[in-house]
Amino acid sequence: MKLKLLALLMTAAAAHVSAQVTDAMIANDAADESSVLSWGMGTQGQRFSSLTAINTKTVKNLAPVWSMSFGGEKQRGQESQPLIYKGKMFVTASYSRLFAVDVKTGEKLWKYEHRLPEGIMPCCDVVNRGAALYDNLVIFGTLDAQLVALDQNTGKVVWKEKIDDYAAGYSQTAAPLIAEGLLLTGVSGGEFGVVGRVEARDPKTGKMVWTRPVVEGHMGYKDGKENGISGTTNATWPGETWKTGGAATWLGGTYDAKTGLAYFGTGNPGPWNSHVRKGDNLFSASTVAIDVKSGKIAWHYQTTPNDAWDFDGVNEFVTFDMDGKRMGGKADRNGFFYVIDATSGKLQNAFPFVNGNTWAKSIDIATGRPNFVPENRPGDPAASADGKKGSSVFAAPGFLGGKNQMPMAYSPKTKMFYVPTNEWGMDIWNEPISYKKGGAYLGAGFTIKPLYDDHIGSLRAYDPKTGKMAWEVKNNAPLWGGVLTTAGDLVFWGTPEGYLMAADAKNGKVLWKFQTGSGVVAPPITWQQDGEQYISVVSGWGGAVPLWGGEVAKKVNFLEQGGSVWTFKLPKS
Repeated sequence: MKLKLLALLMTAAAAHVSAQVTDAMIANDAADESSVLSWGMGTQGQRFSSLTAINTKTVKNLAPVWSMSFGGEKQRGQESQPLIYKGKMFVTASYSRLFAVDVKTGEKLWKYEHRLPEGIMPCCDVVNRGAALYDNLVIFGTLDAQLVALDQNTGKVVWKEKIDDYAAGYSQTAAPLIAEGLLLTGVSGGEFGVVGRVEARDPKTGKMVWTRPVVEGHMGYKDGKENGISGTTNATWPGETWKTGGAATWLGGTYDAKTGLAYFGTGNPGPWNSHVRKGDNLFSASTVAIDVKSGKIAWHYQTTPNDAWDFDGVNEFVTFDMDGKRMGGKADRNGFFYVIDATSGKLQNAFPFVNGNTWAKSIDIATGRPNFVPENRPGDPAASADGKKGSSVFAAPGFLGGKNQMPMAYSPKTKMFYVPTNEWGMDIWNEPISYKKGGAYLGAGFTIKPLYDDHIGSLRAYDPKTGKMAWEVKNNAPLWGGVLTTAGDLVFWGTPEGYLMAADAKNGKVLWKFQTGSGVVAPPITWQQDGEQYISVVSGWGGAVPLWGGEVAKKVNFLEQGGSVWTFKLPKS
């Protein structure tokens, strides 16, 4: 009897150990066909799978296996990328919820609903973009600016840590990133004059290891001690404007083991009115490369100095190999695609990926700076006759960007990036503004408008070396969901009209589509379970477009909200 009991205990212990997600497993995530352990399907963020069972010939037979509703009245925008491990799916939902689901049946195993206080101030819908897995934990951020770690098996809270004061406009919507045994997170709230930063914690306990502000002039800390100011105080921010500088790191980051650097995009400077903060306003609207071990900035590249259009720079930085070097690709909200040396930060190539950019003519490859069109910057209200409204300009892209939160994909097989793009512009003008804790910190008015009658969205394939577009698939409504590409020569993406689409990665020919019942504004994933390839995507219309969309919102007001996960595979012959 004792021997049997001991054997059972050893078996249970072994099962517990095998259930732990390790640093080595996360480092191998992109190559592991049986799991999806990180946002981006690998810390580099390529969103590429080597699976080939679902391919250009077989995709026509792809069929739904199950659909699970998030339930309740809390629908709104669903922008989450699910994670897969040991037969479980971990998927977040609107209003800071997290579900564990059986991947083969769609059965809910448990759910966690975070108790949100009154007065949360999310900028752009009550979304959540995903979680992180580490050890036996699943970890995600909440709309009241907290981090919560739950037991993967039970959903019980293991630890909970406050990021910042939600009453000051802070929130957390991005999926955390695990790199070198650390949990890396950013902050949301750029429209409220927060101070953007990246934080590193012990993922097992939530204890802070280091914090790195991404607004010049603020002090970083490591192990509770000062770790150097970011940049130089007042070098690119006049007066005390740096104290409410924005630059929120609201999309999270990527990590490349070959460089040892984590890459975080930073958002718009605060306020939108650029005339009250003359200067480049580092490190806003930039890519910031941070040494994970030291917590210090290794390099930065600013895509929109002295941003006047809410172009942010928060878009994901996806590392890849080109000509024997490690590069990073970034489709910036400002409408230009950048290819940057991932080790040094030196610009290698830059080209427009949407039509009709009005704010800059081009990007100077030698200096890395945009060639601005000065007359297309919104006017200074202080220079106007009544001091209340600056001159209005028409700017393209609009402030929702040539690409927004929806992540692109890169295929090392085709050597192309697959970019969800939008063609729109805006009338924009500046107004006087002063900072008030918890108040919107814009100093601008705007009306967003489509550029074309027949489409707004377009999925496009680009060669990063030449800047040439290989193909595009146009879409009536804006594209707001991410992209997946596979070694089966397929590209998957969703549309606000509710379709999950699949096209030939080489030529863009649409080969399959499925109606999910609500708009898809989330990135699809794929993995292999018991020898079969699965595809999953979250469906649920929402996000920034219907909230901020102006004339564009009128074009999509017929779309229905929802909240569900759809999972597909090929039928057994």
